[in-house]
Amino acid sequence: MQAGATQDLASLARRLLGAGQGVYVETSDGTVLLAQAAAKAVHPASVSKIPTTLALLRRLGPNYRFVTTIATTGPLLDGAVQGDLLFEGGGDPYFVDENALLIGARLRALGVVRVAGTLRLTGTLLFNWQNEATNARLRAVLAGAAPAAAWLDVHSAWPDLAVADNARAPALSFGDLQFAGAVAQPLLIHRSQPLLPLVKALNDYSNNIFKPLADAAGGAAAVQEIARAAVPEAMRAEIILGDGAGTDARNRLSPRSVVKLMRALEQELLLSGHALVDVLPVAGVDEGTLRARLNAAADSGRVVGKTGTFGDYGASALAGAIRTSDRGTVYFSILNHGVPVAIARGRQDAFVHALLANLHSLAWAYVRDDRPAVARAEVVRVDAASTAMQSIH
Repeated sequence: MQAGATQDLASLARRLLGAGQGVYVETSDGTVLLAQAAAKAVHPASVSKIPTTLALLRRLGPNYRFVTTIATTGPLLDGAVQGDLLFEGGGDPYFVDENALLIGARLRALGVVRVAGTLRLTGTLLFNWQNEATNARLRAVLAGAAPAAAWLDVHSAWPDLAVADNARAPALSFGDLQFAGAVAQPLLIHRSQPLLPLVKALNDYSNNIFKPLADAAGGAAAVQEIARAAVPEAMRAEIILGDGAGTDARNRLSPRSVVKLMRALEQELLLSGHALVDVLPVAGVDEGTLRARLNAAADSGRVVGKTGTFGDYGASALAGAIRTSDRGTVYFSILNHGVPVAIARGRQDAFVHALLANLHSLAWAYVRDDRPAVARAEVVRVDAASTAMQSIH
């Protein structure tokens, strides 16, 4: 960055973002290139997912997998389970059609064609991002009512599946007989994709399933505690989290605290040999909220970051990091408030484009993983000697 460029950035910020809008830019060595309303805490919208991602990695580790246990309450006779089929959820936030179809195919491979009883759910089980009417929706998919594209993803990811018709998902039927009081015996265990690619996919699309996902890190209060401990003491009061997704009206972050949190997240990732690109979207490359932003030839692949939008609160945000050849990584945070969303996004992109033009920026060393998410999940058979689950009433 040339002499006088800091002053140029300040002028750009006032002209492109507005004098009262918060923006903060800092280099790897801690040099502050720009600080405008940097200590003012405003609603950060989905930029709240940055501290939640940090807390999840610290509490669970990058390779953590959420477990869903599949059990039966009776023996398998002539292809029919003489009892109920039980799913015990473990809080997997990414349990969707493809995962259910993979389980169904594994059950068919074990000879299960029919369940004489019904489907029962216990524990924390979200399905297709929802917890309403979960039983009916999951049962319908297991019975064959899933989009054809979902089965194609499963079959392409797991070509070893032995099915009668590769073009159609194997279906189970249910008899709805009553088997109250029977003891459940675990049959299969479904393990989610590892936490690292899981949060990457959720951050790419800014999925608000982060709200219940924060519970895995101890809840919003625990996320806030971890976030405050990760920044200098003077910034801790600038972090307020009522939830882990950015939908709570109480959420507040300042531009400078966001940058410090992003740097703390980067350091946490380095412990396992990973980088910000492994948990946040790369502009112009990853599908999701940044796919069509900063995607011109001069910008694409050079910004990794997190968007945030909550029109009801007048919040729009963009935070990220840029690799450079002479200043290390440059981190930035723009937290707009009281600006219409479409206008705010245009201003953010214009400012970051100008920032890239002022820096000797480099593309991030990153190749997108285009495999379907179900390819990173796994379903394994439980040893027959496993301890029986609780009695089902």
